[in-house]
Amino acid sequence: MLESELAFKLKIKGKVQRVGFRRYVLDLAQDLGLNGYVKNLPNGSVEILIQGEKEQLSKFLSMVREPPLPAEVREVEKEETILKPEFKGFKVIYGELGDELQEGFGAMQNIFYMYWKEFKDYREEFREFAKRTDENFKLILEKYGEISEKLTRIMDTLIEESRKTREMLEIIRNDSKETREKLTEALKLLEKAITKGGLSTTHE
Repeated sequence: MLESELAFKLKIKGKVQRVGFRRYVLDLAQDLGLNGYVKNLPNGSVEILIQGEKEQLSKFLSMVREPPLPAEVREVEKEETILKPEFKGFKVIYGELGDELQEGFGAMQNIFYMYWKEFKDYREEFREFAKRTDENFKLILEKYGEISEKLTRIMDTLIEESRKTREMLEIIRNDSKETREKLTEALKLLEKAITKGGLSTTHE
């Protein structure tokens, strides 16, 4: 044992049975490397024996007060106690089988009820959302024919204009070729005329 180690016995009061609180304590203690146990008491509270290094104990004591819902911690009674080297690791001390079955079913029931209660506040909003969504789909279906027809006309127009553009480009290309050929022929004729007339562009 180290001098920095301490041990505490805690009594946790509140909504701490049949809500998964012991599992939370188990995971928390194991994550922090602490030793001890957690168990349910007949009066509805929970007893925890926790021991380990001061820093980790401080974190545990802070976090044990804030368990996840539906568990609620209203009061923590803390009493320093003697370190027990025989405790290696952390465990849940279970009660009788019938009590543990009730504990498990109770935890599921409480969690389900919590989510159902929270969900109930949004049910009307969900109904309104579903109604608006349904109306929007109907409107889309009604408008689909009109939209489809317009898109078809646009596509047909684009195809027709594209065809006309290709024809115009072909005409321009042909005209350009014909023009080049005529210019070439005219230049040849001009050259022959100059040669026959005895004209020359060079100076002697």
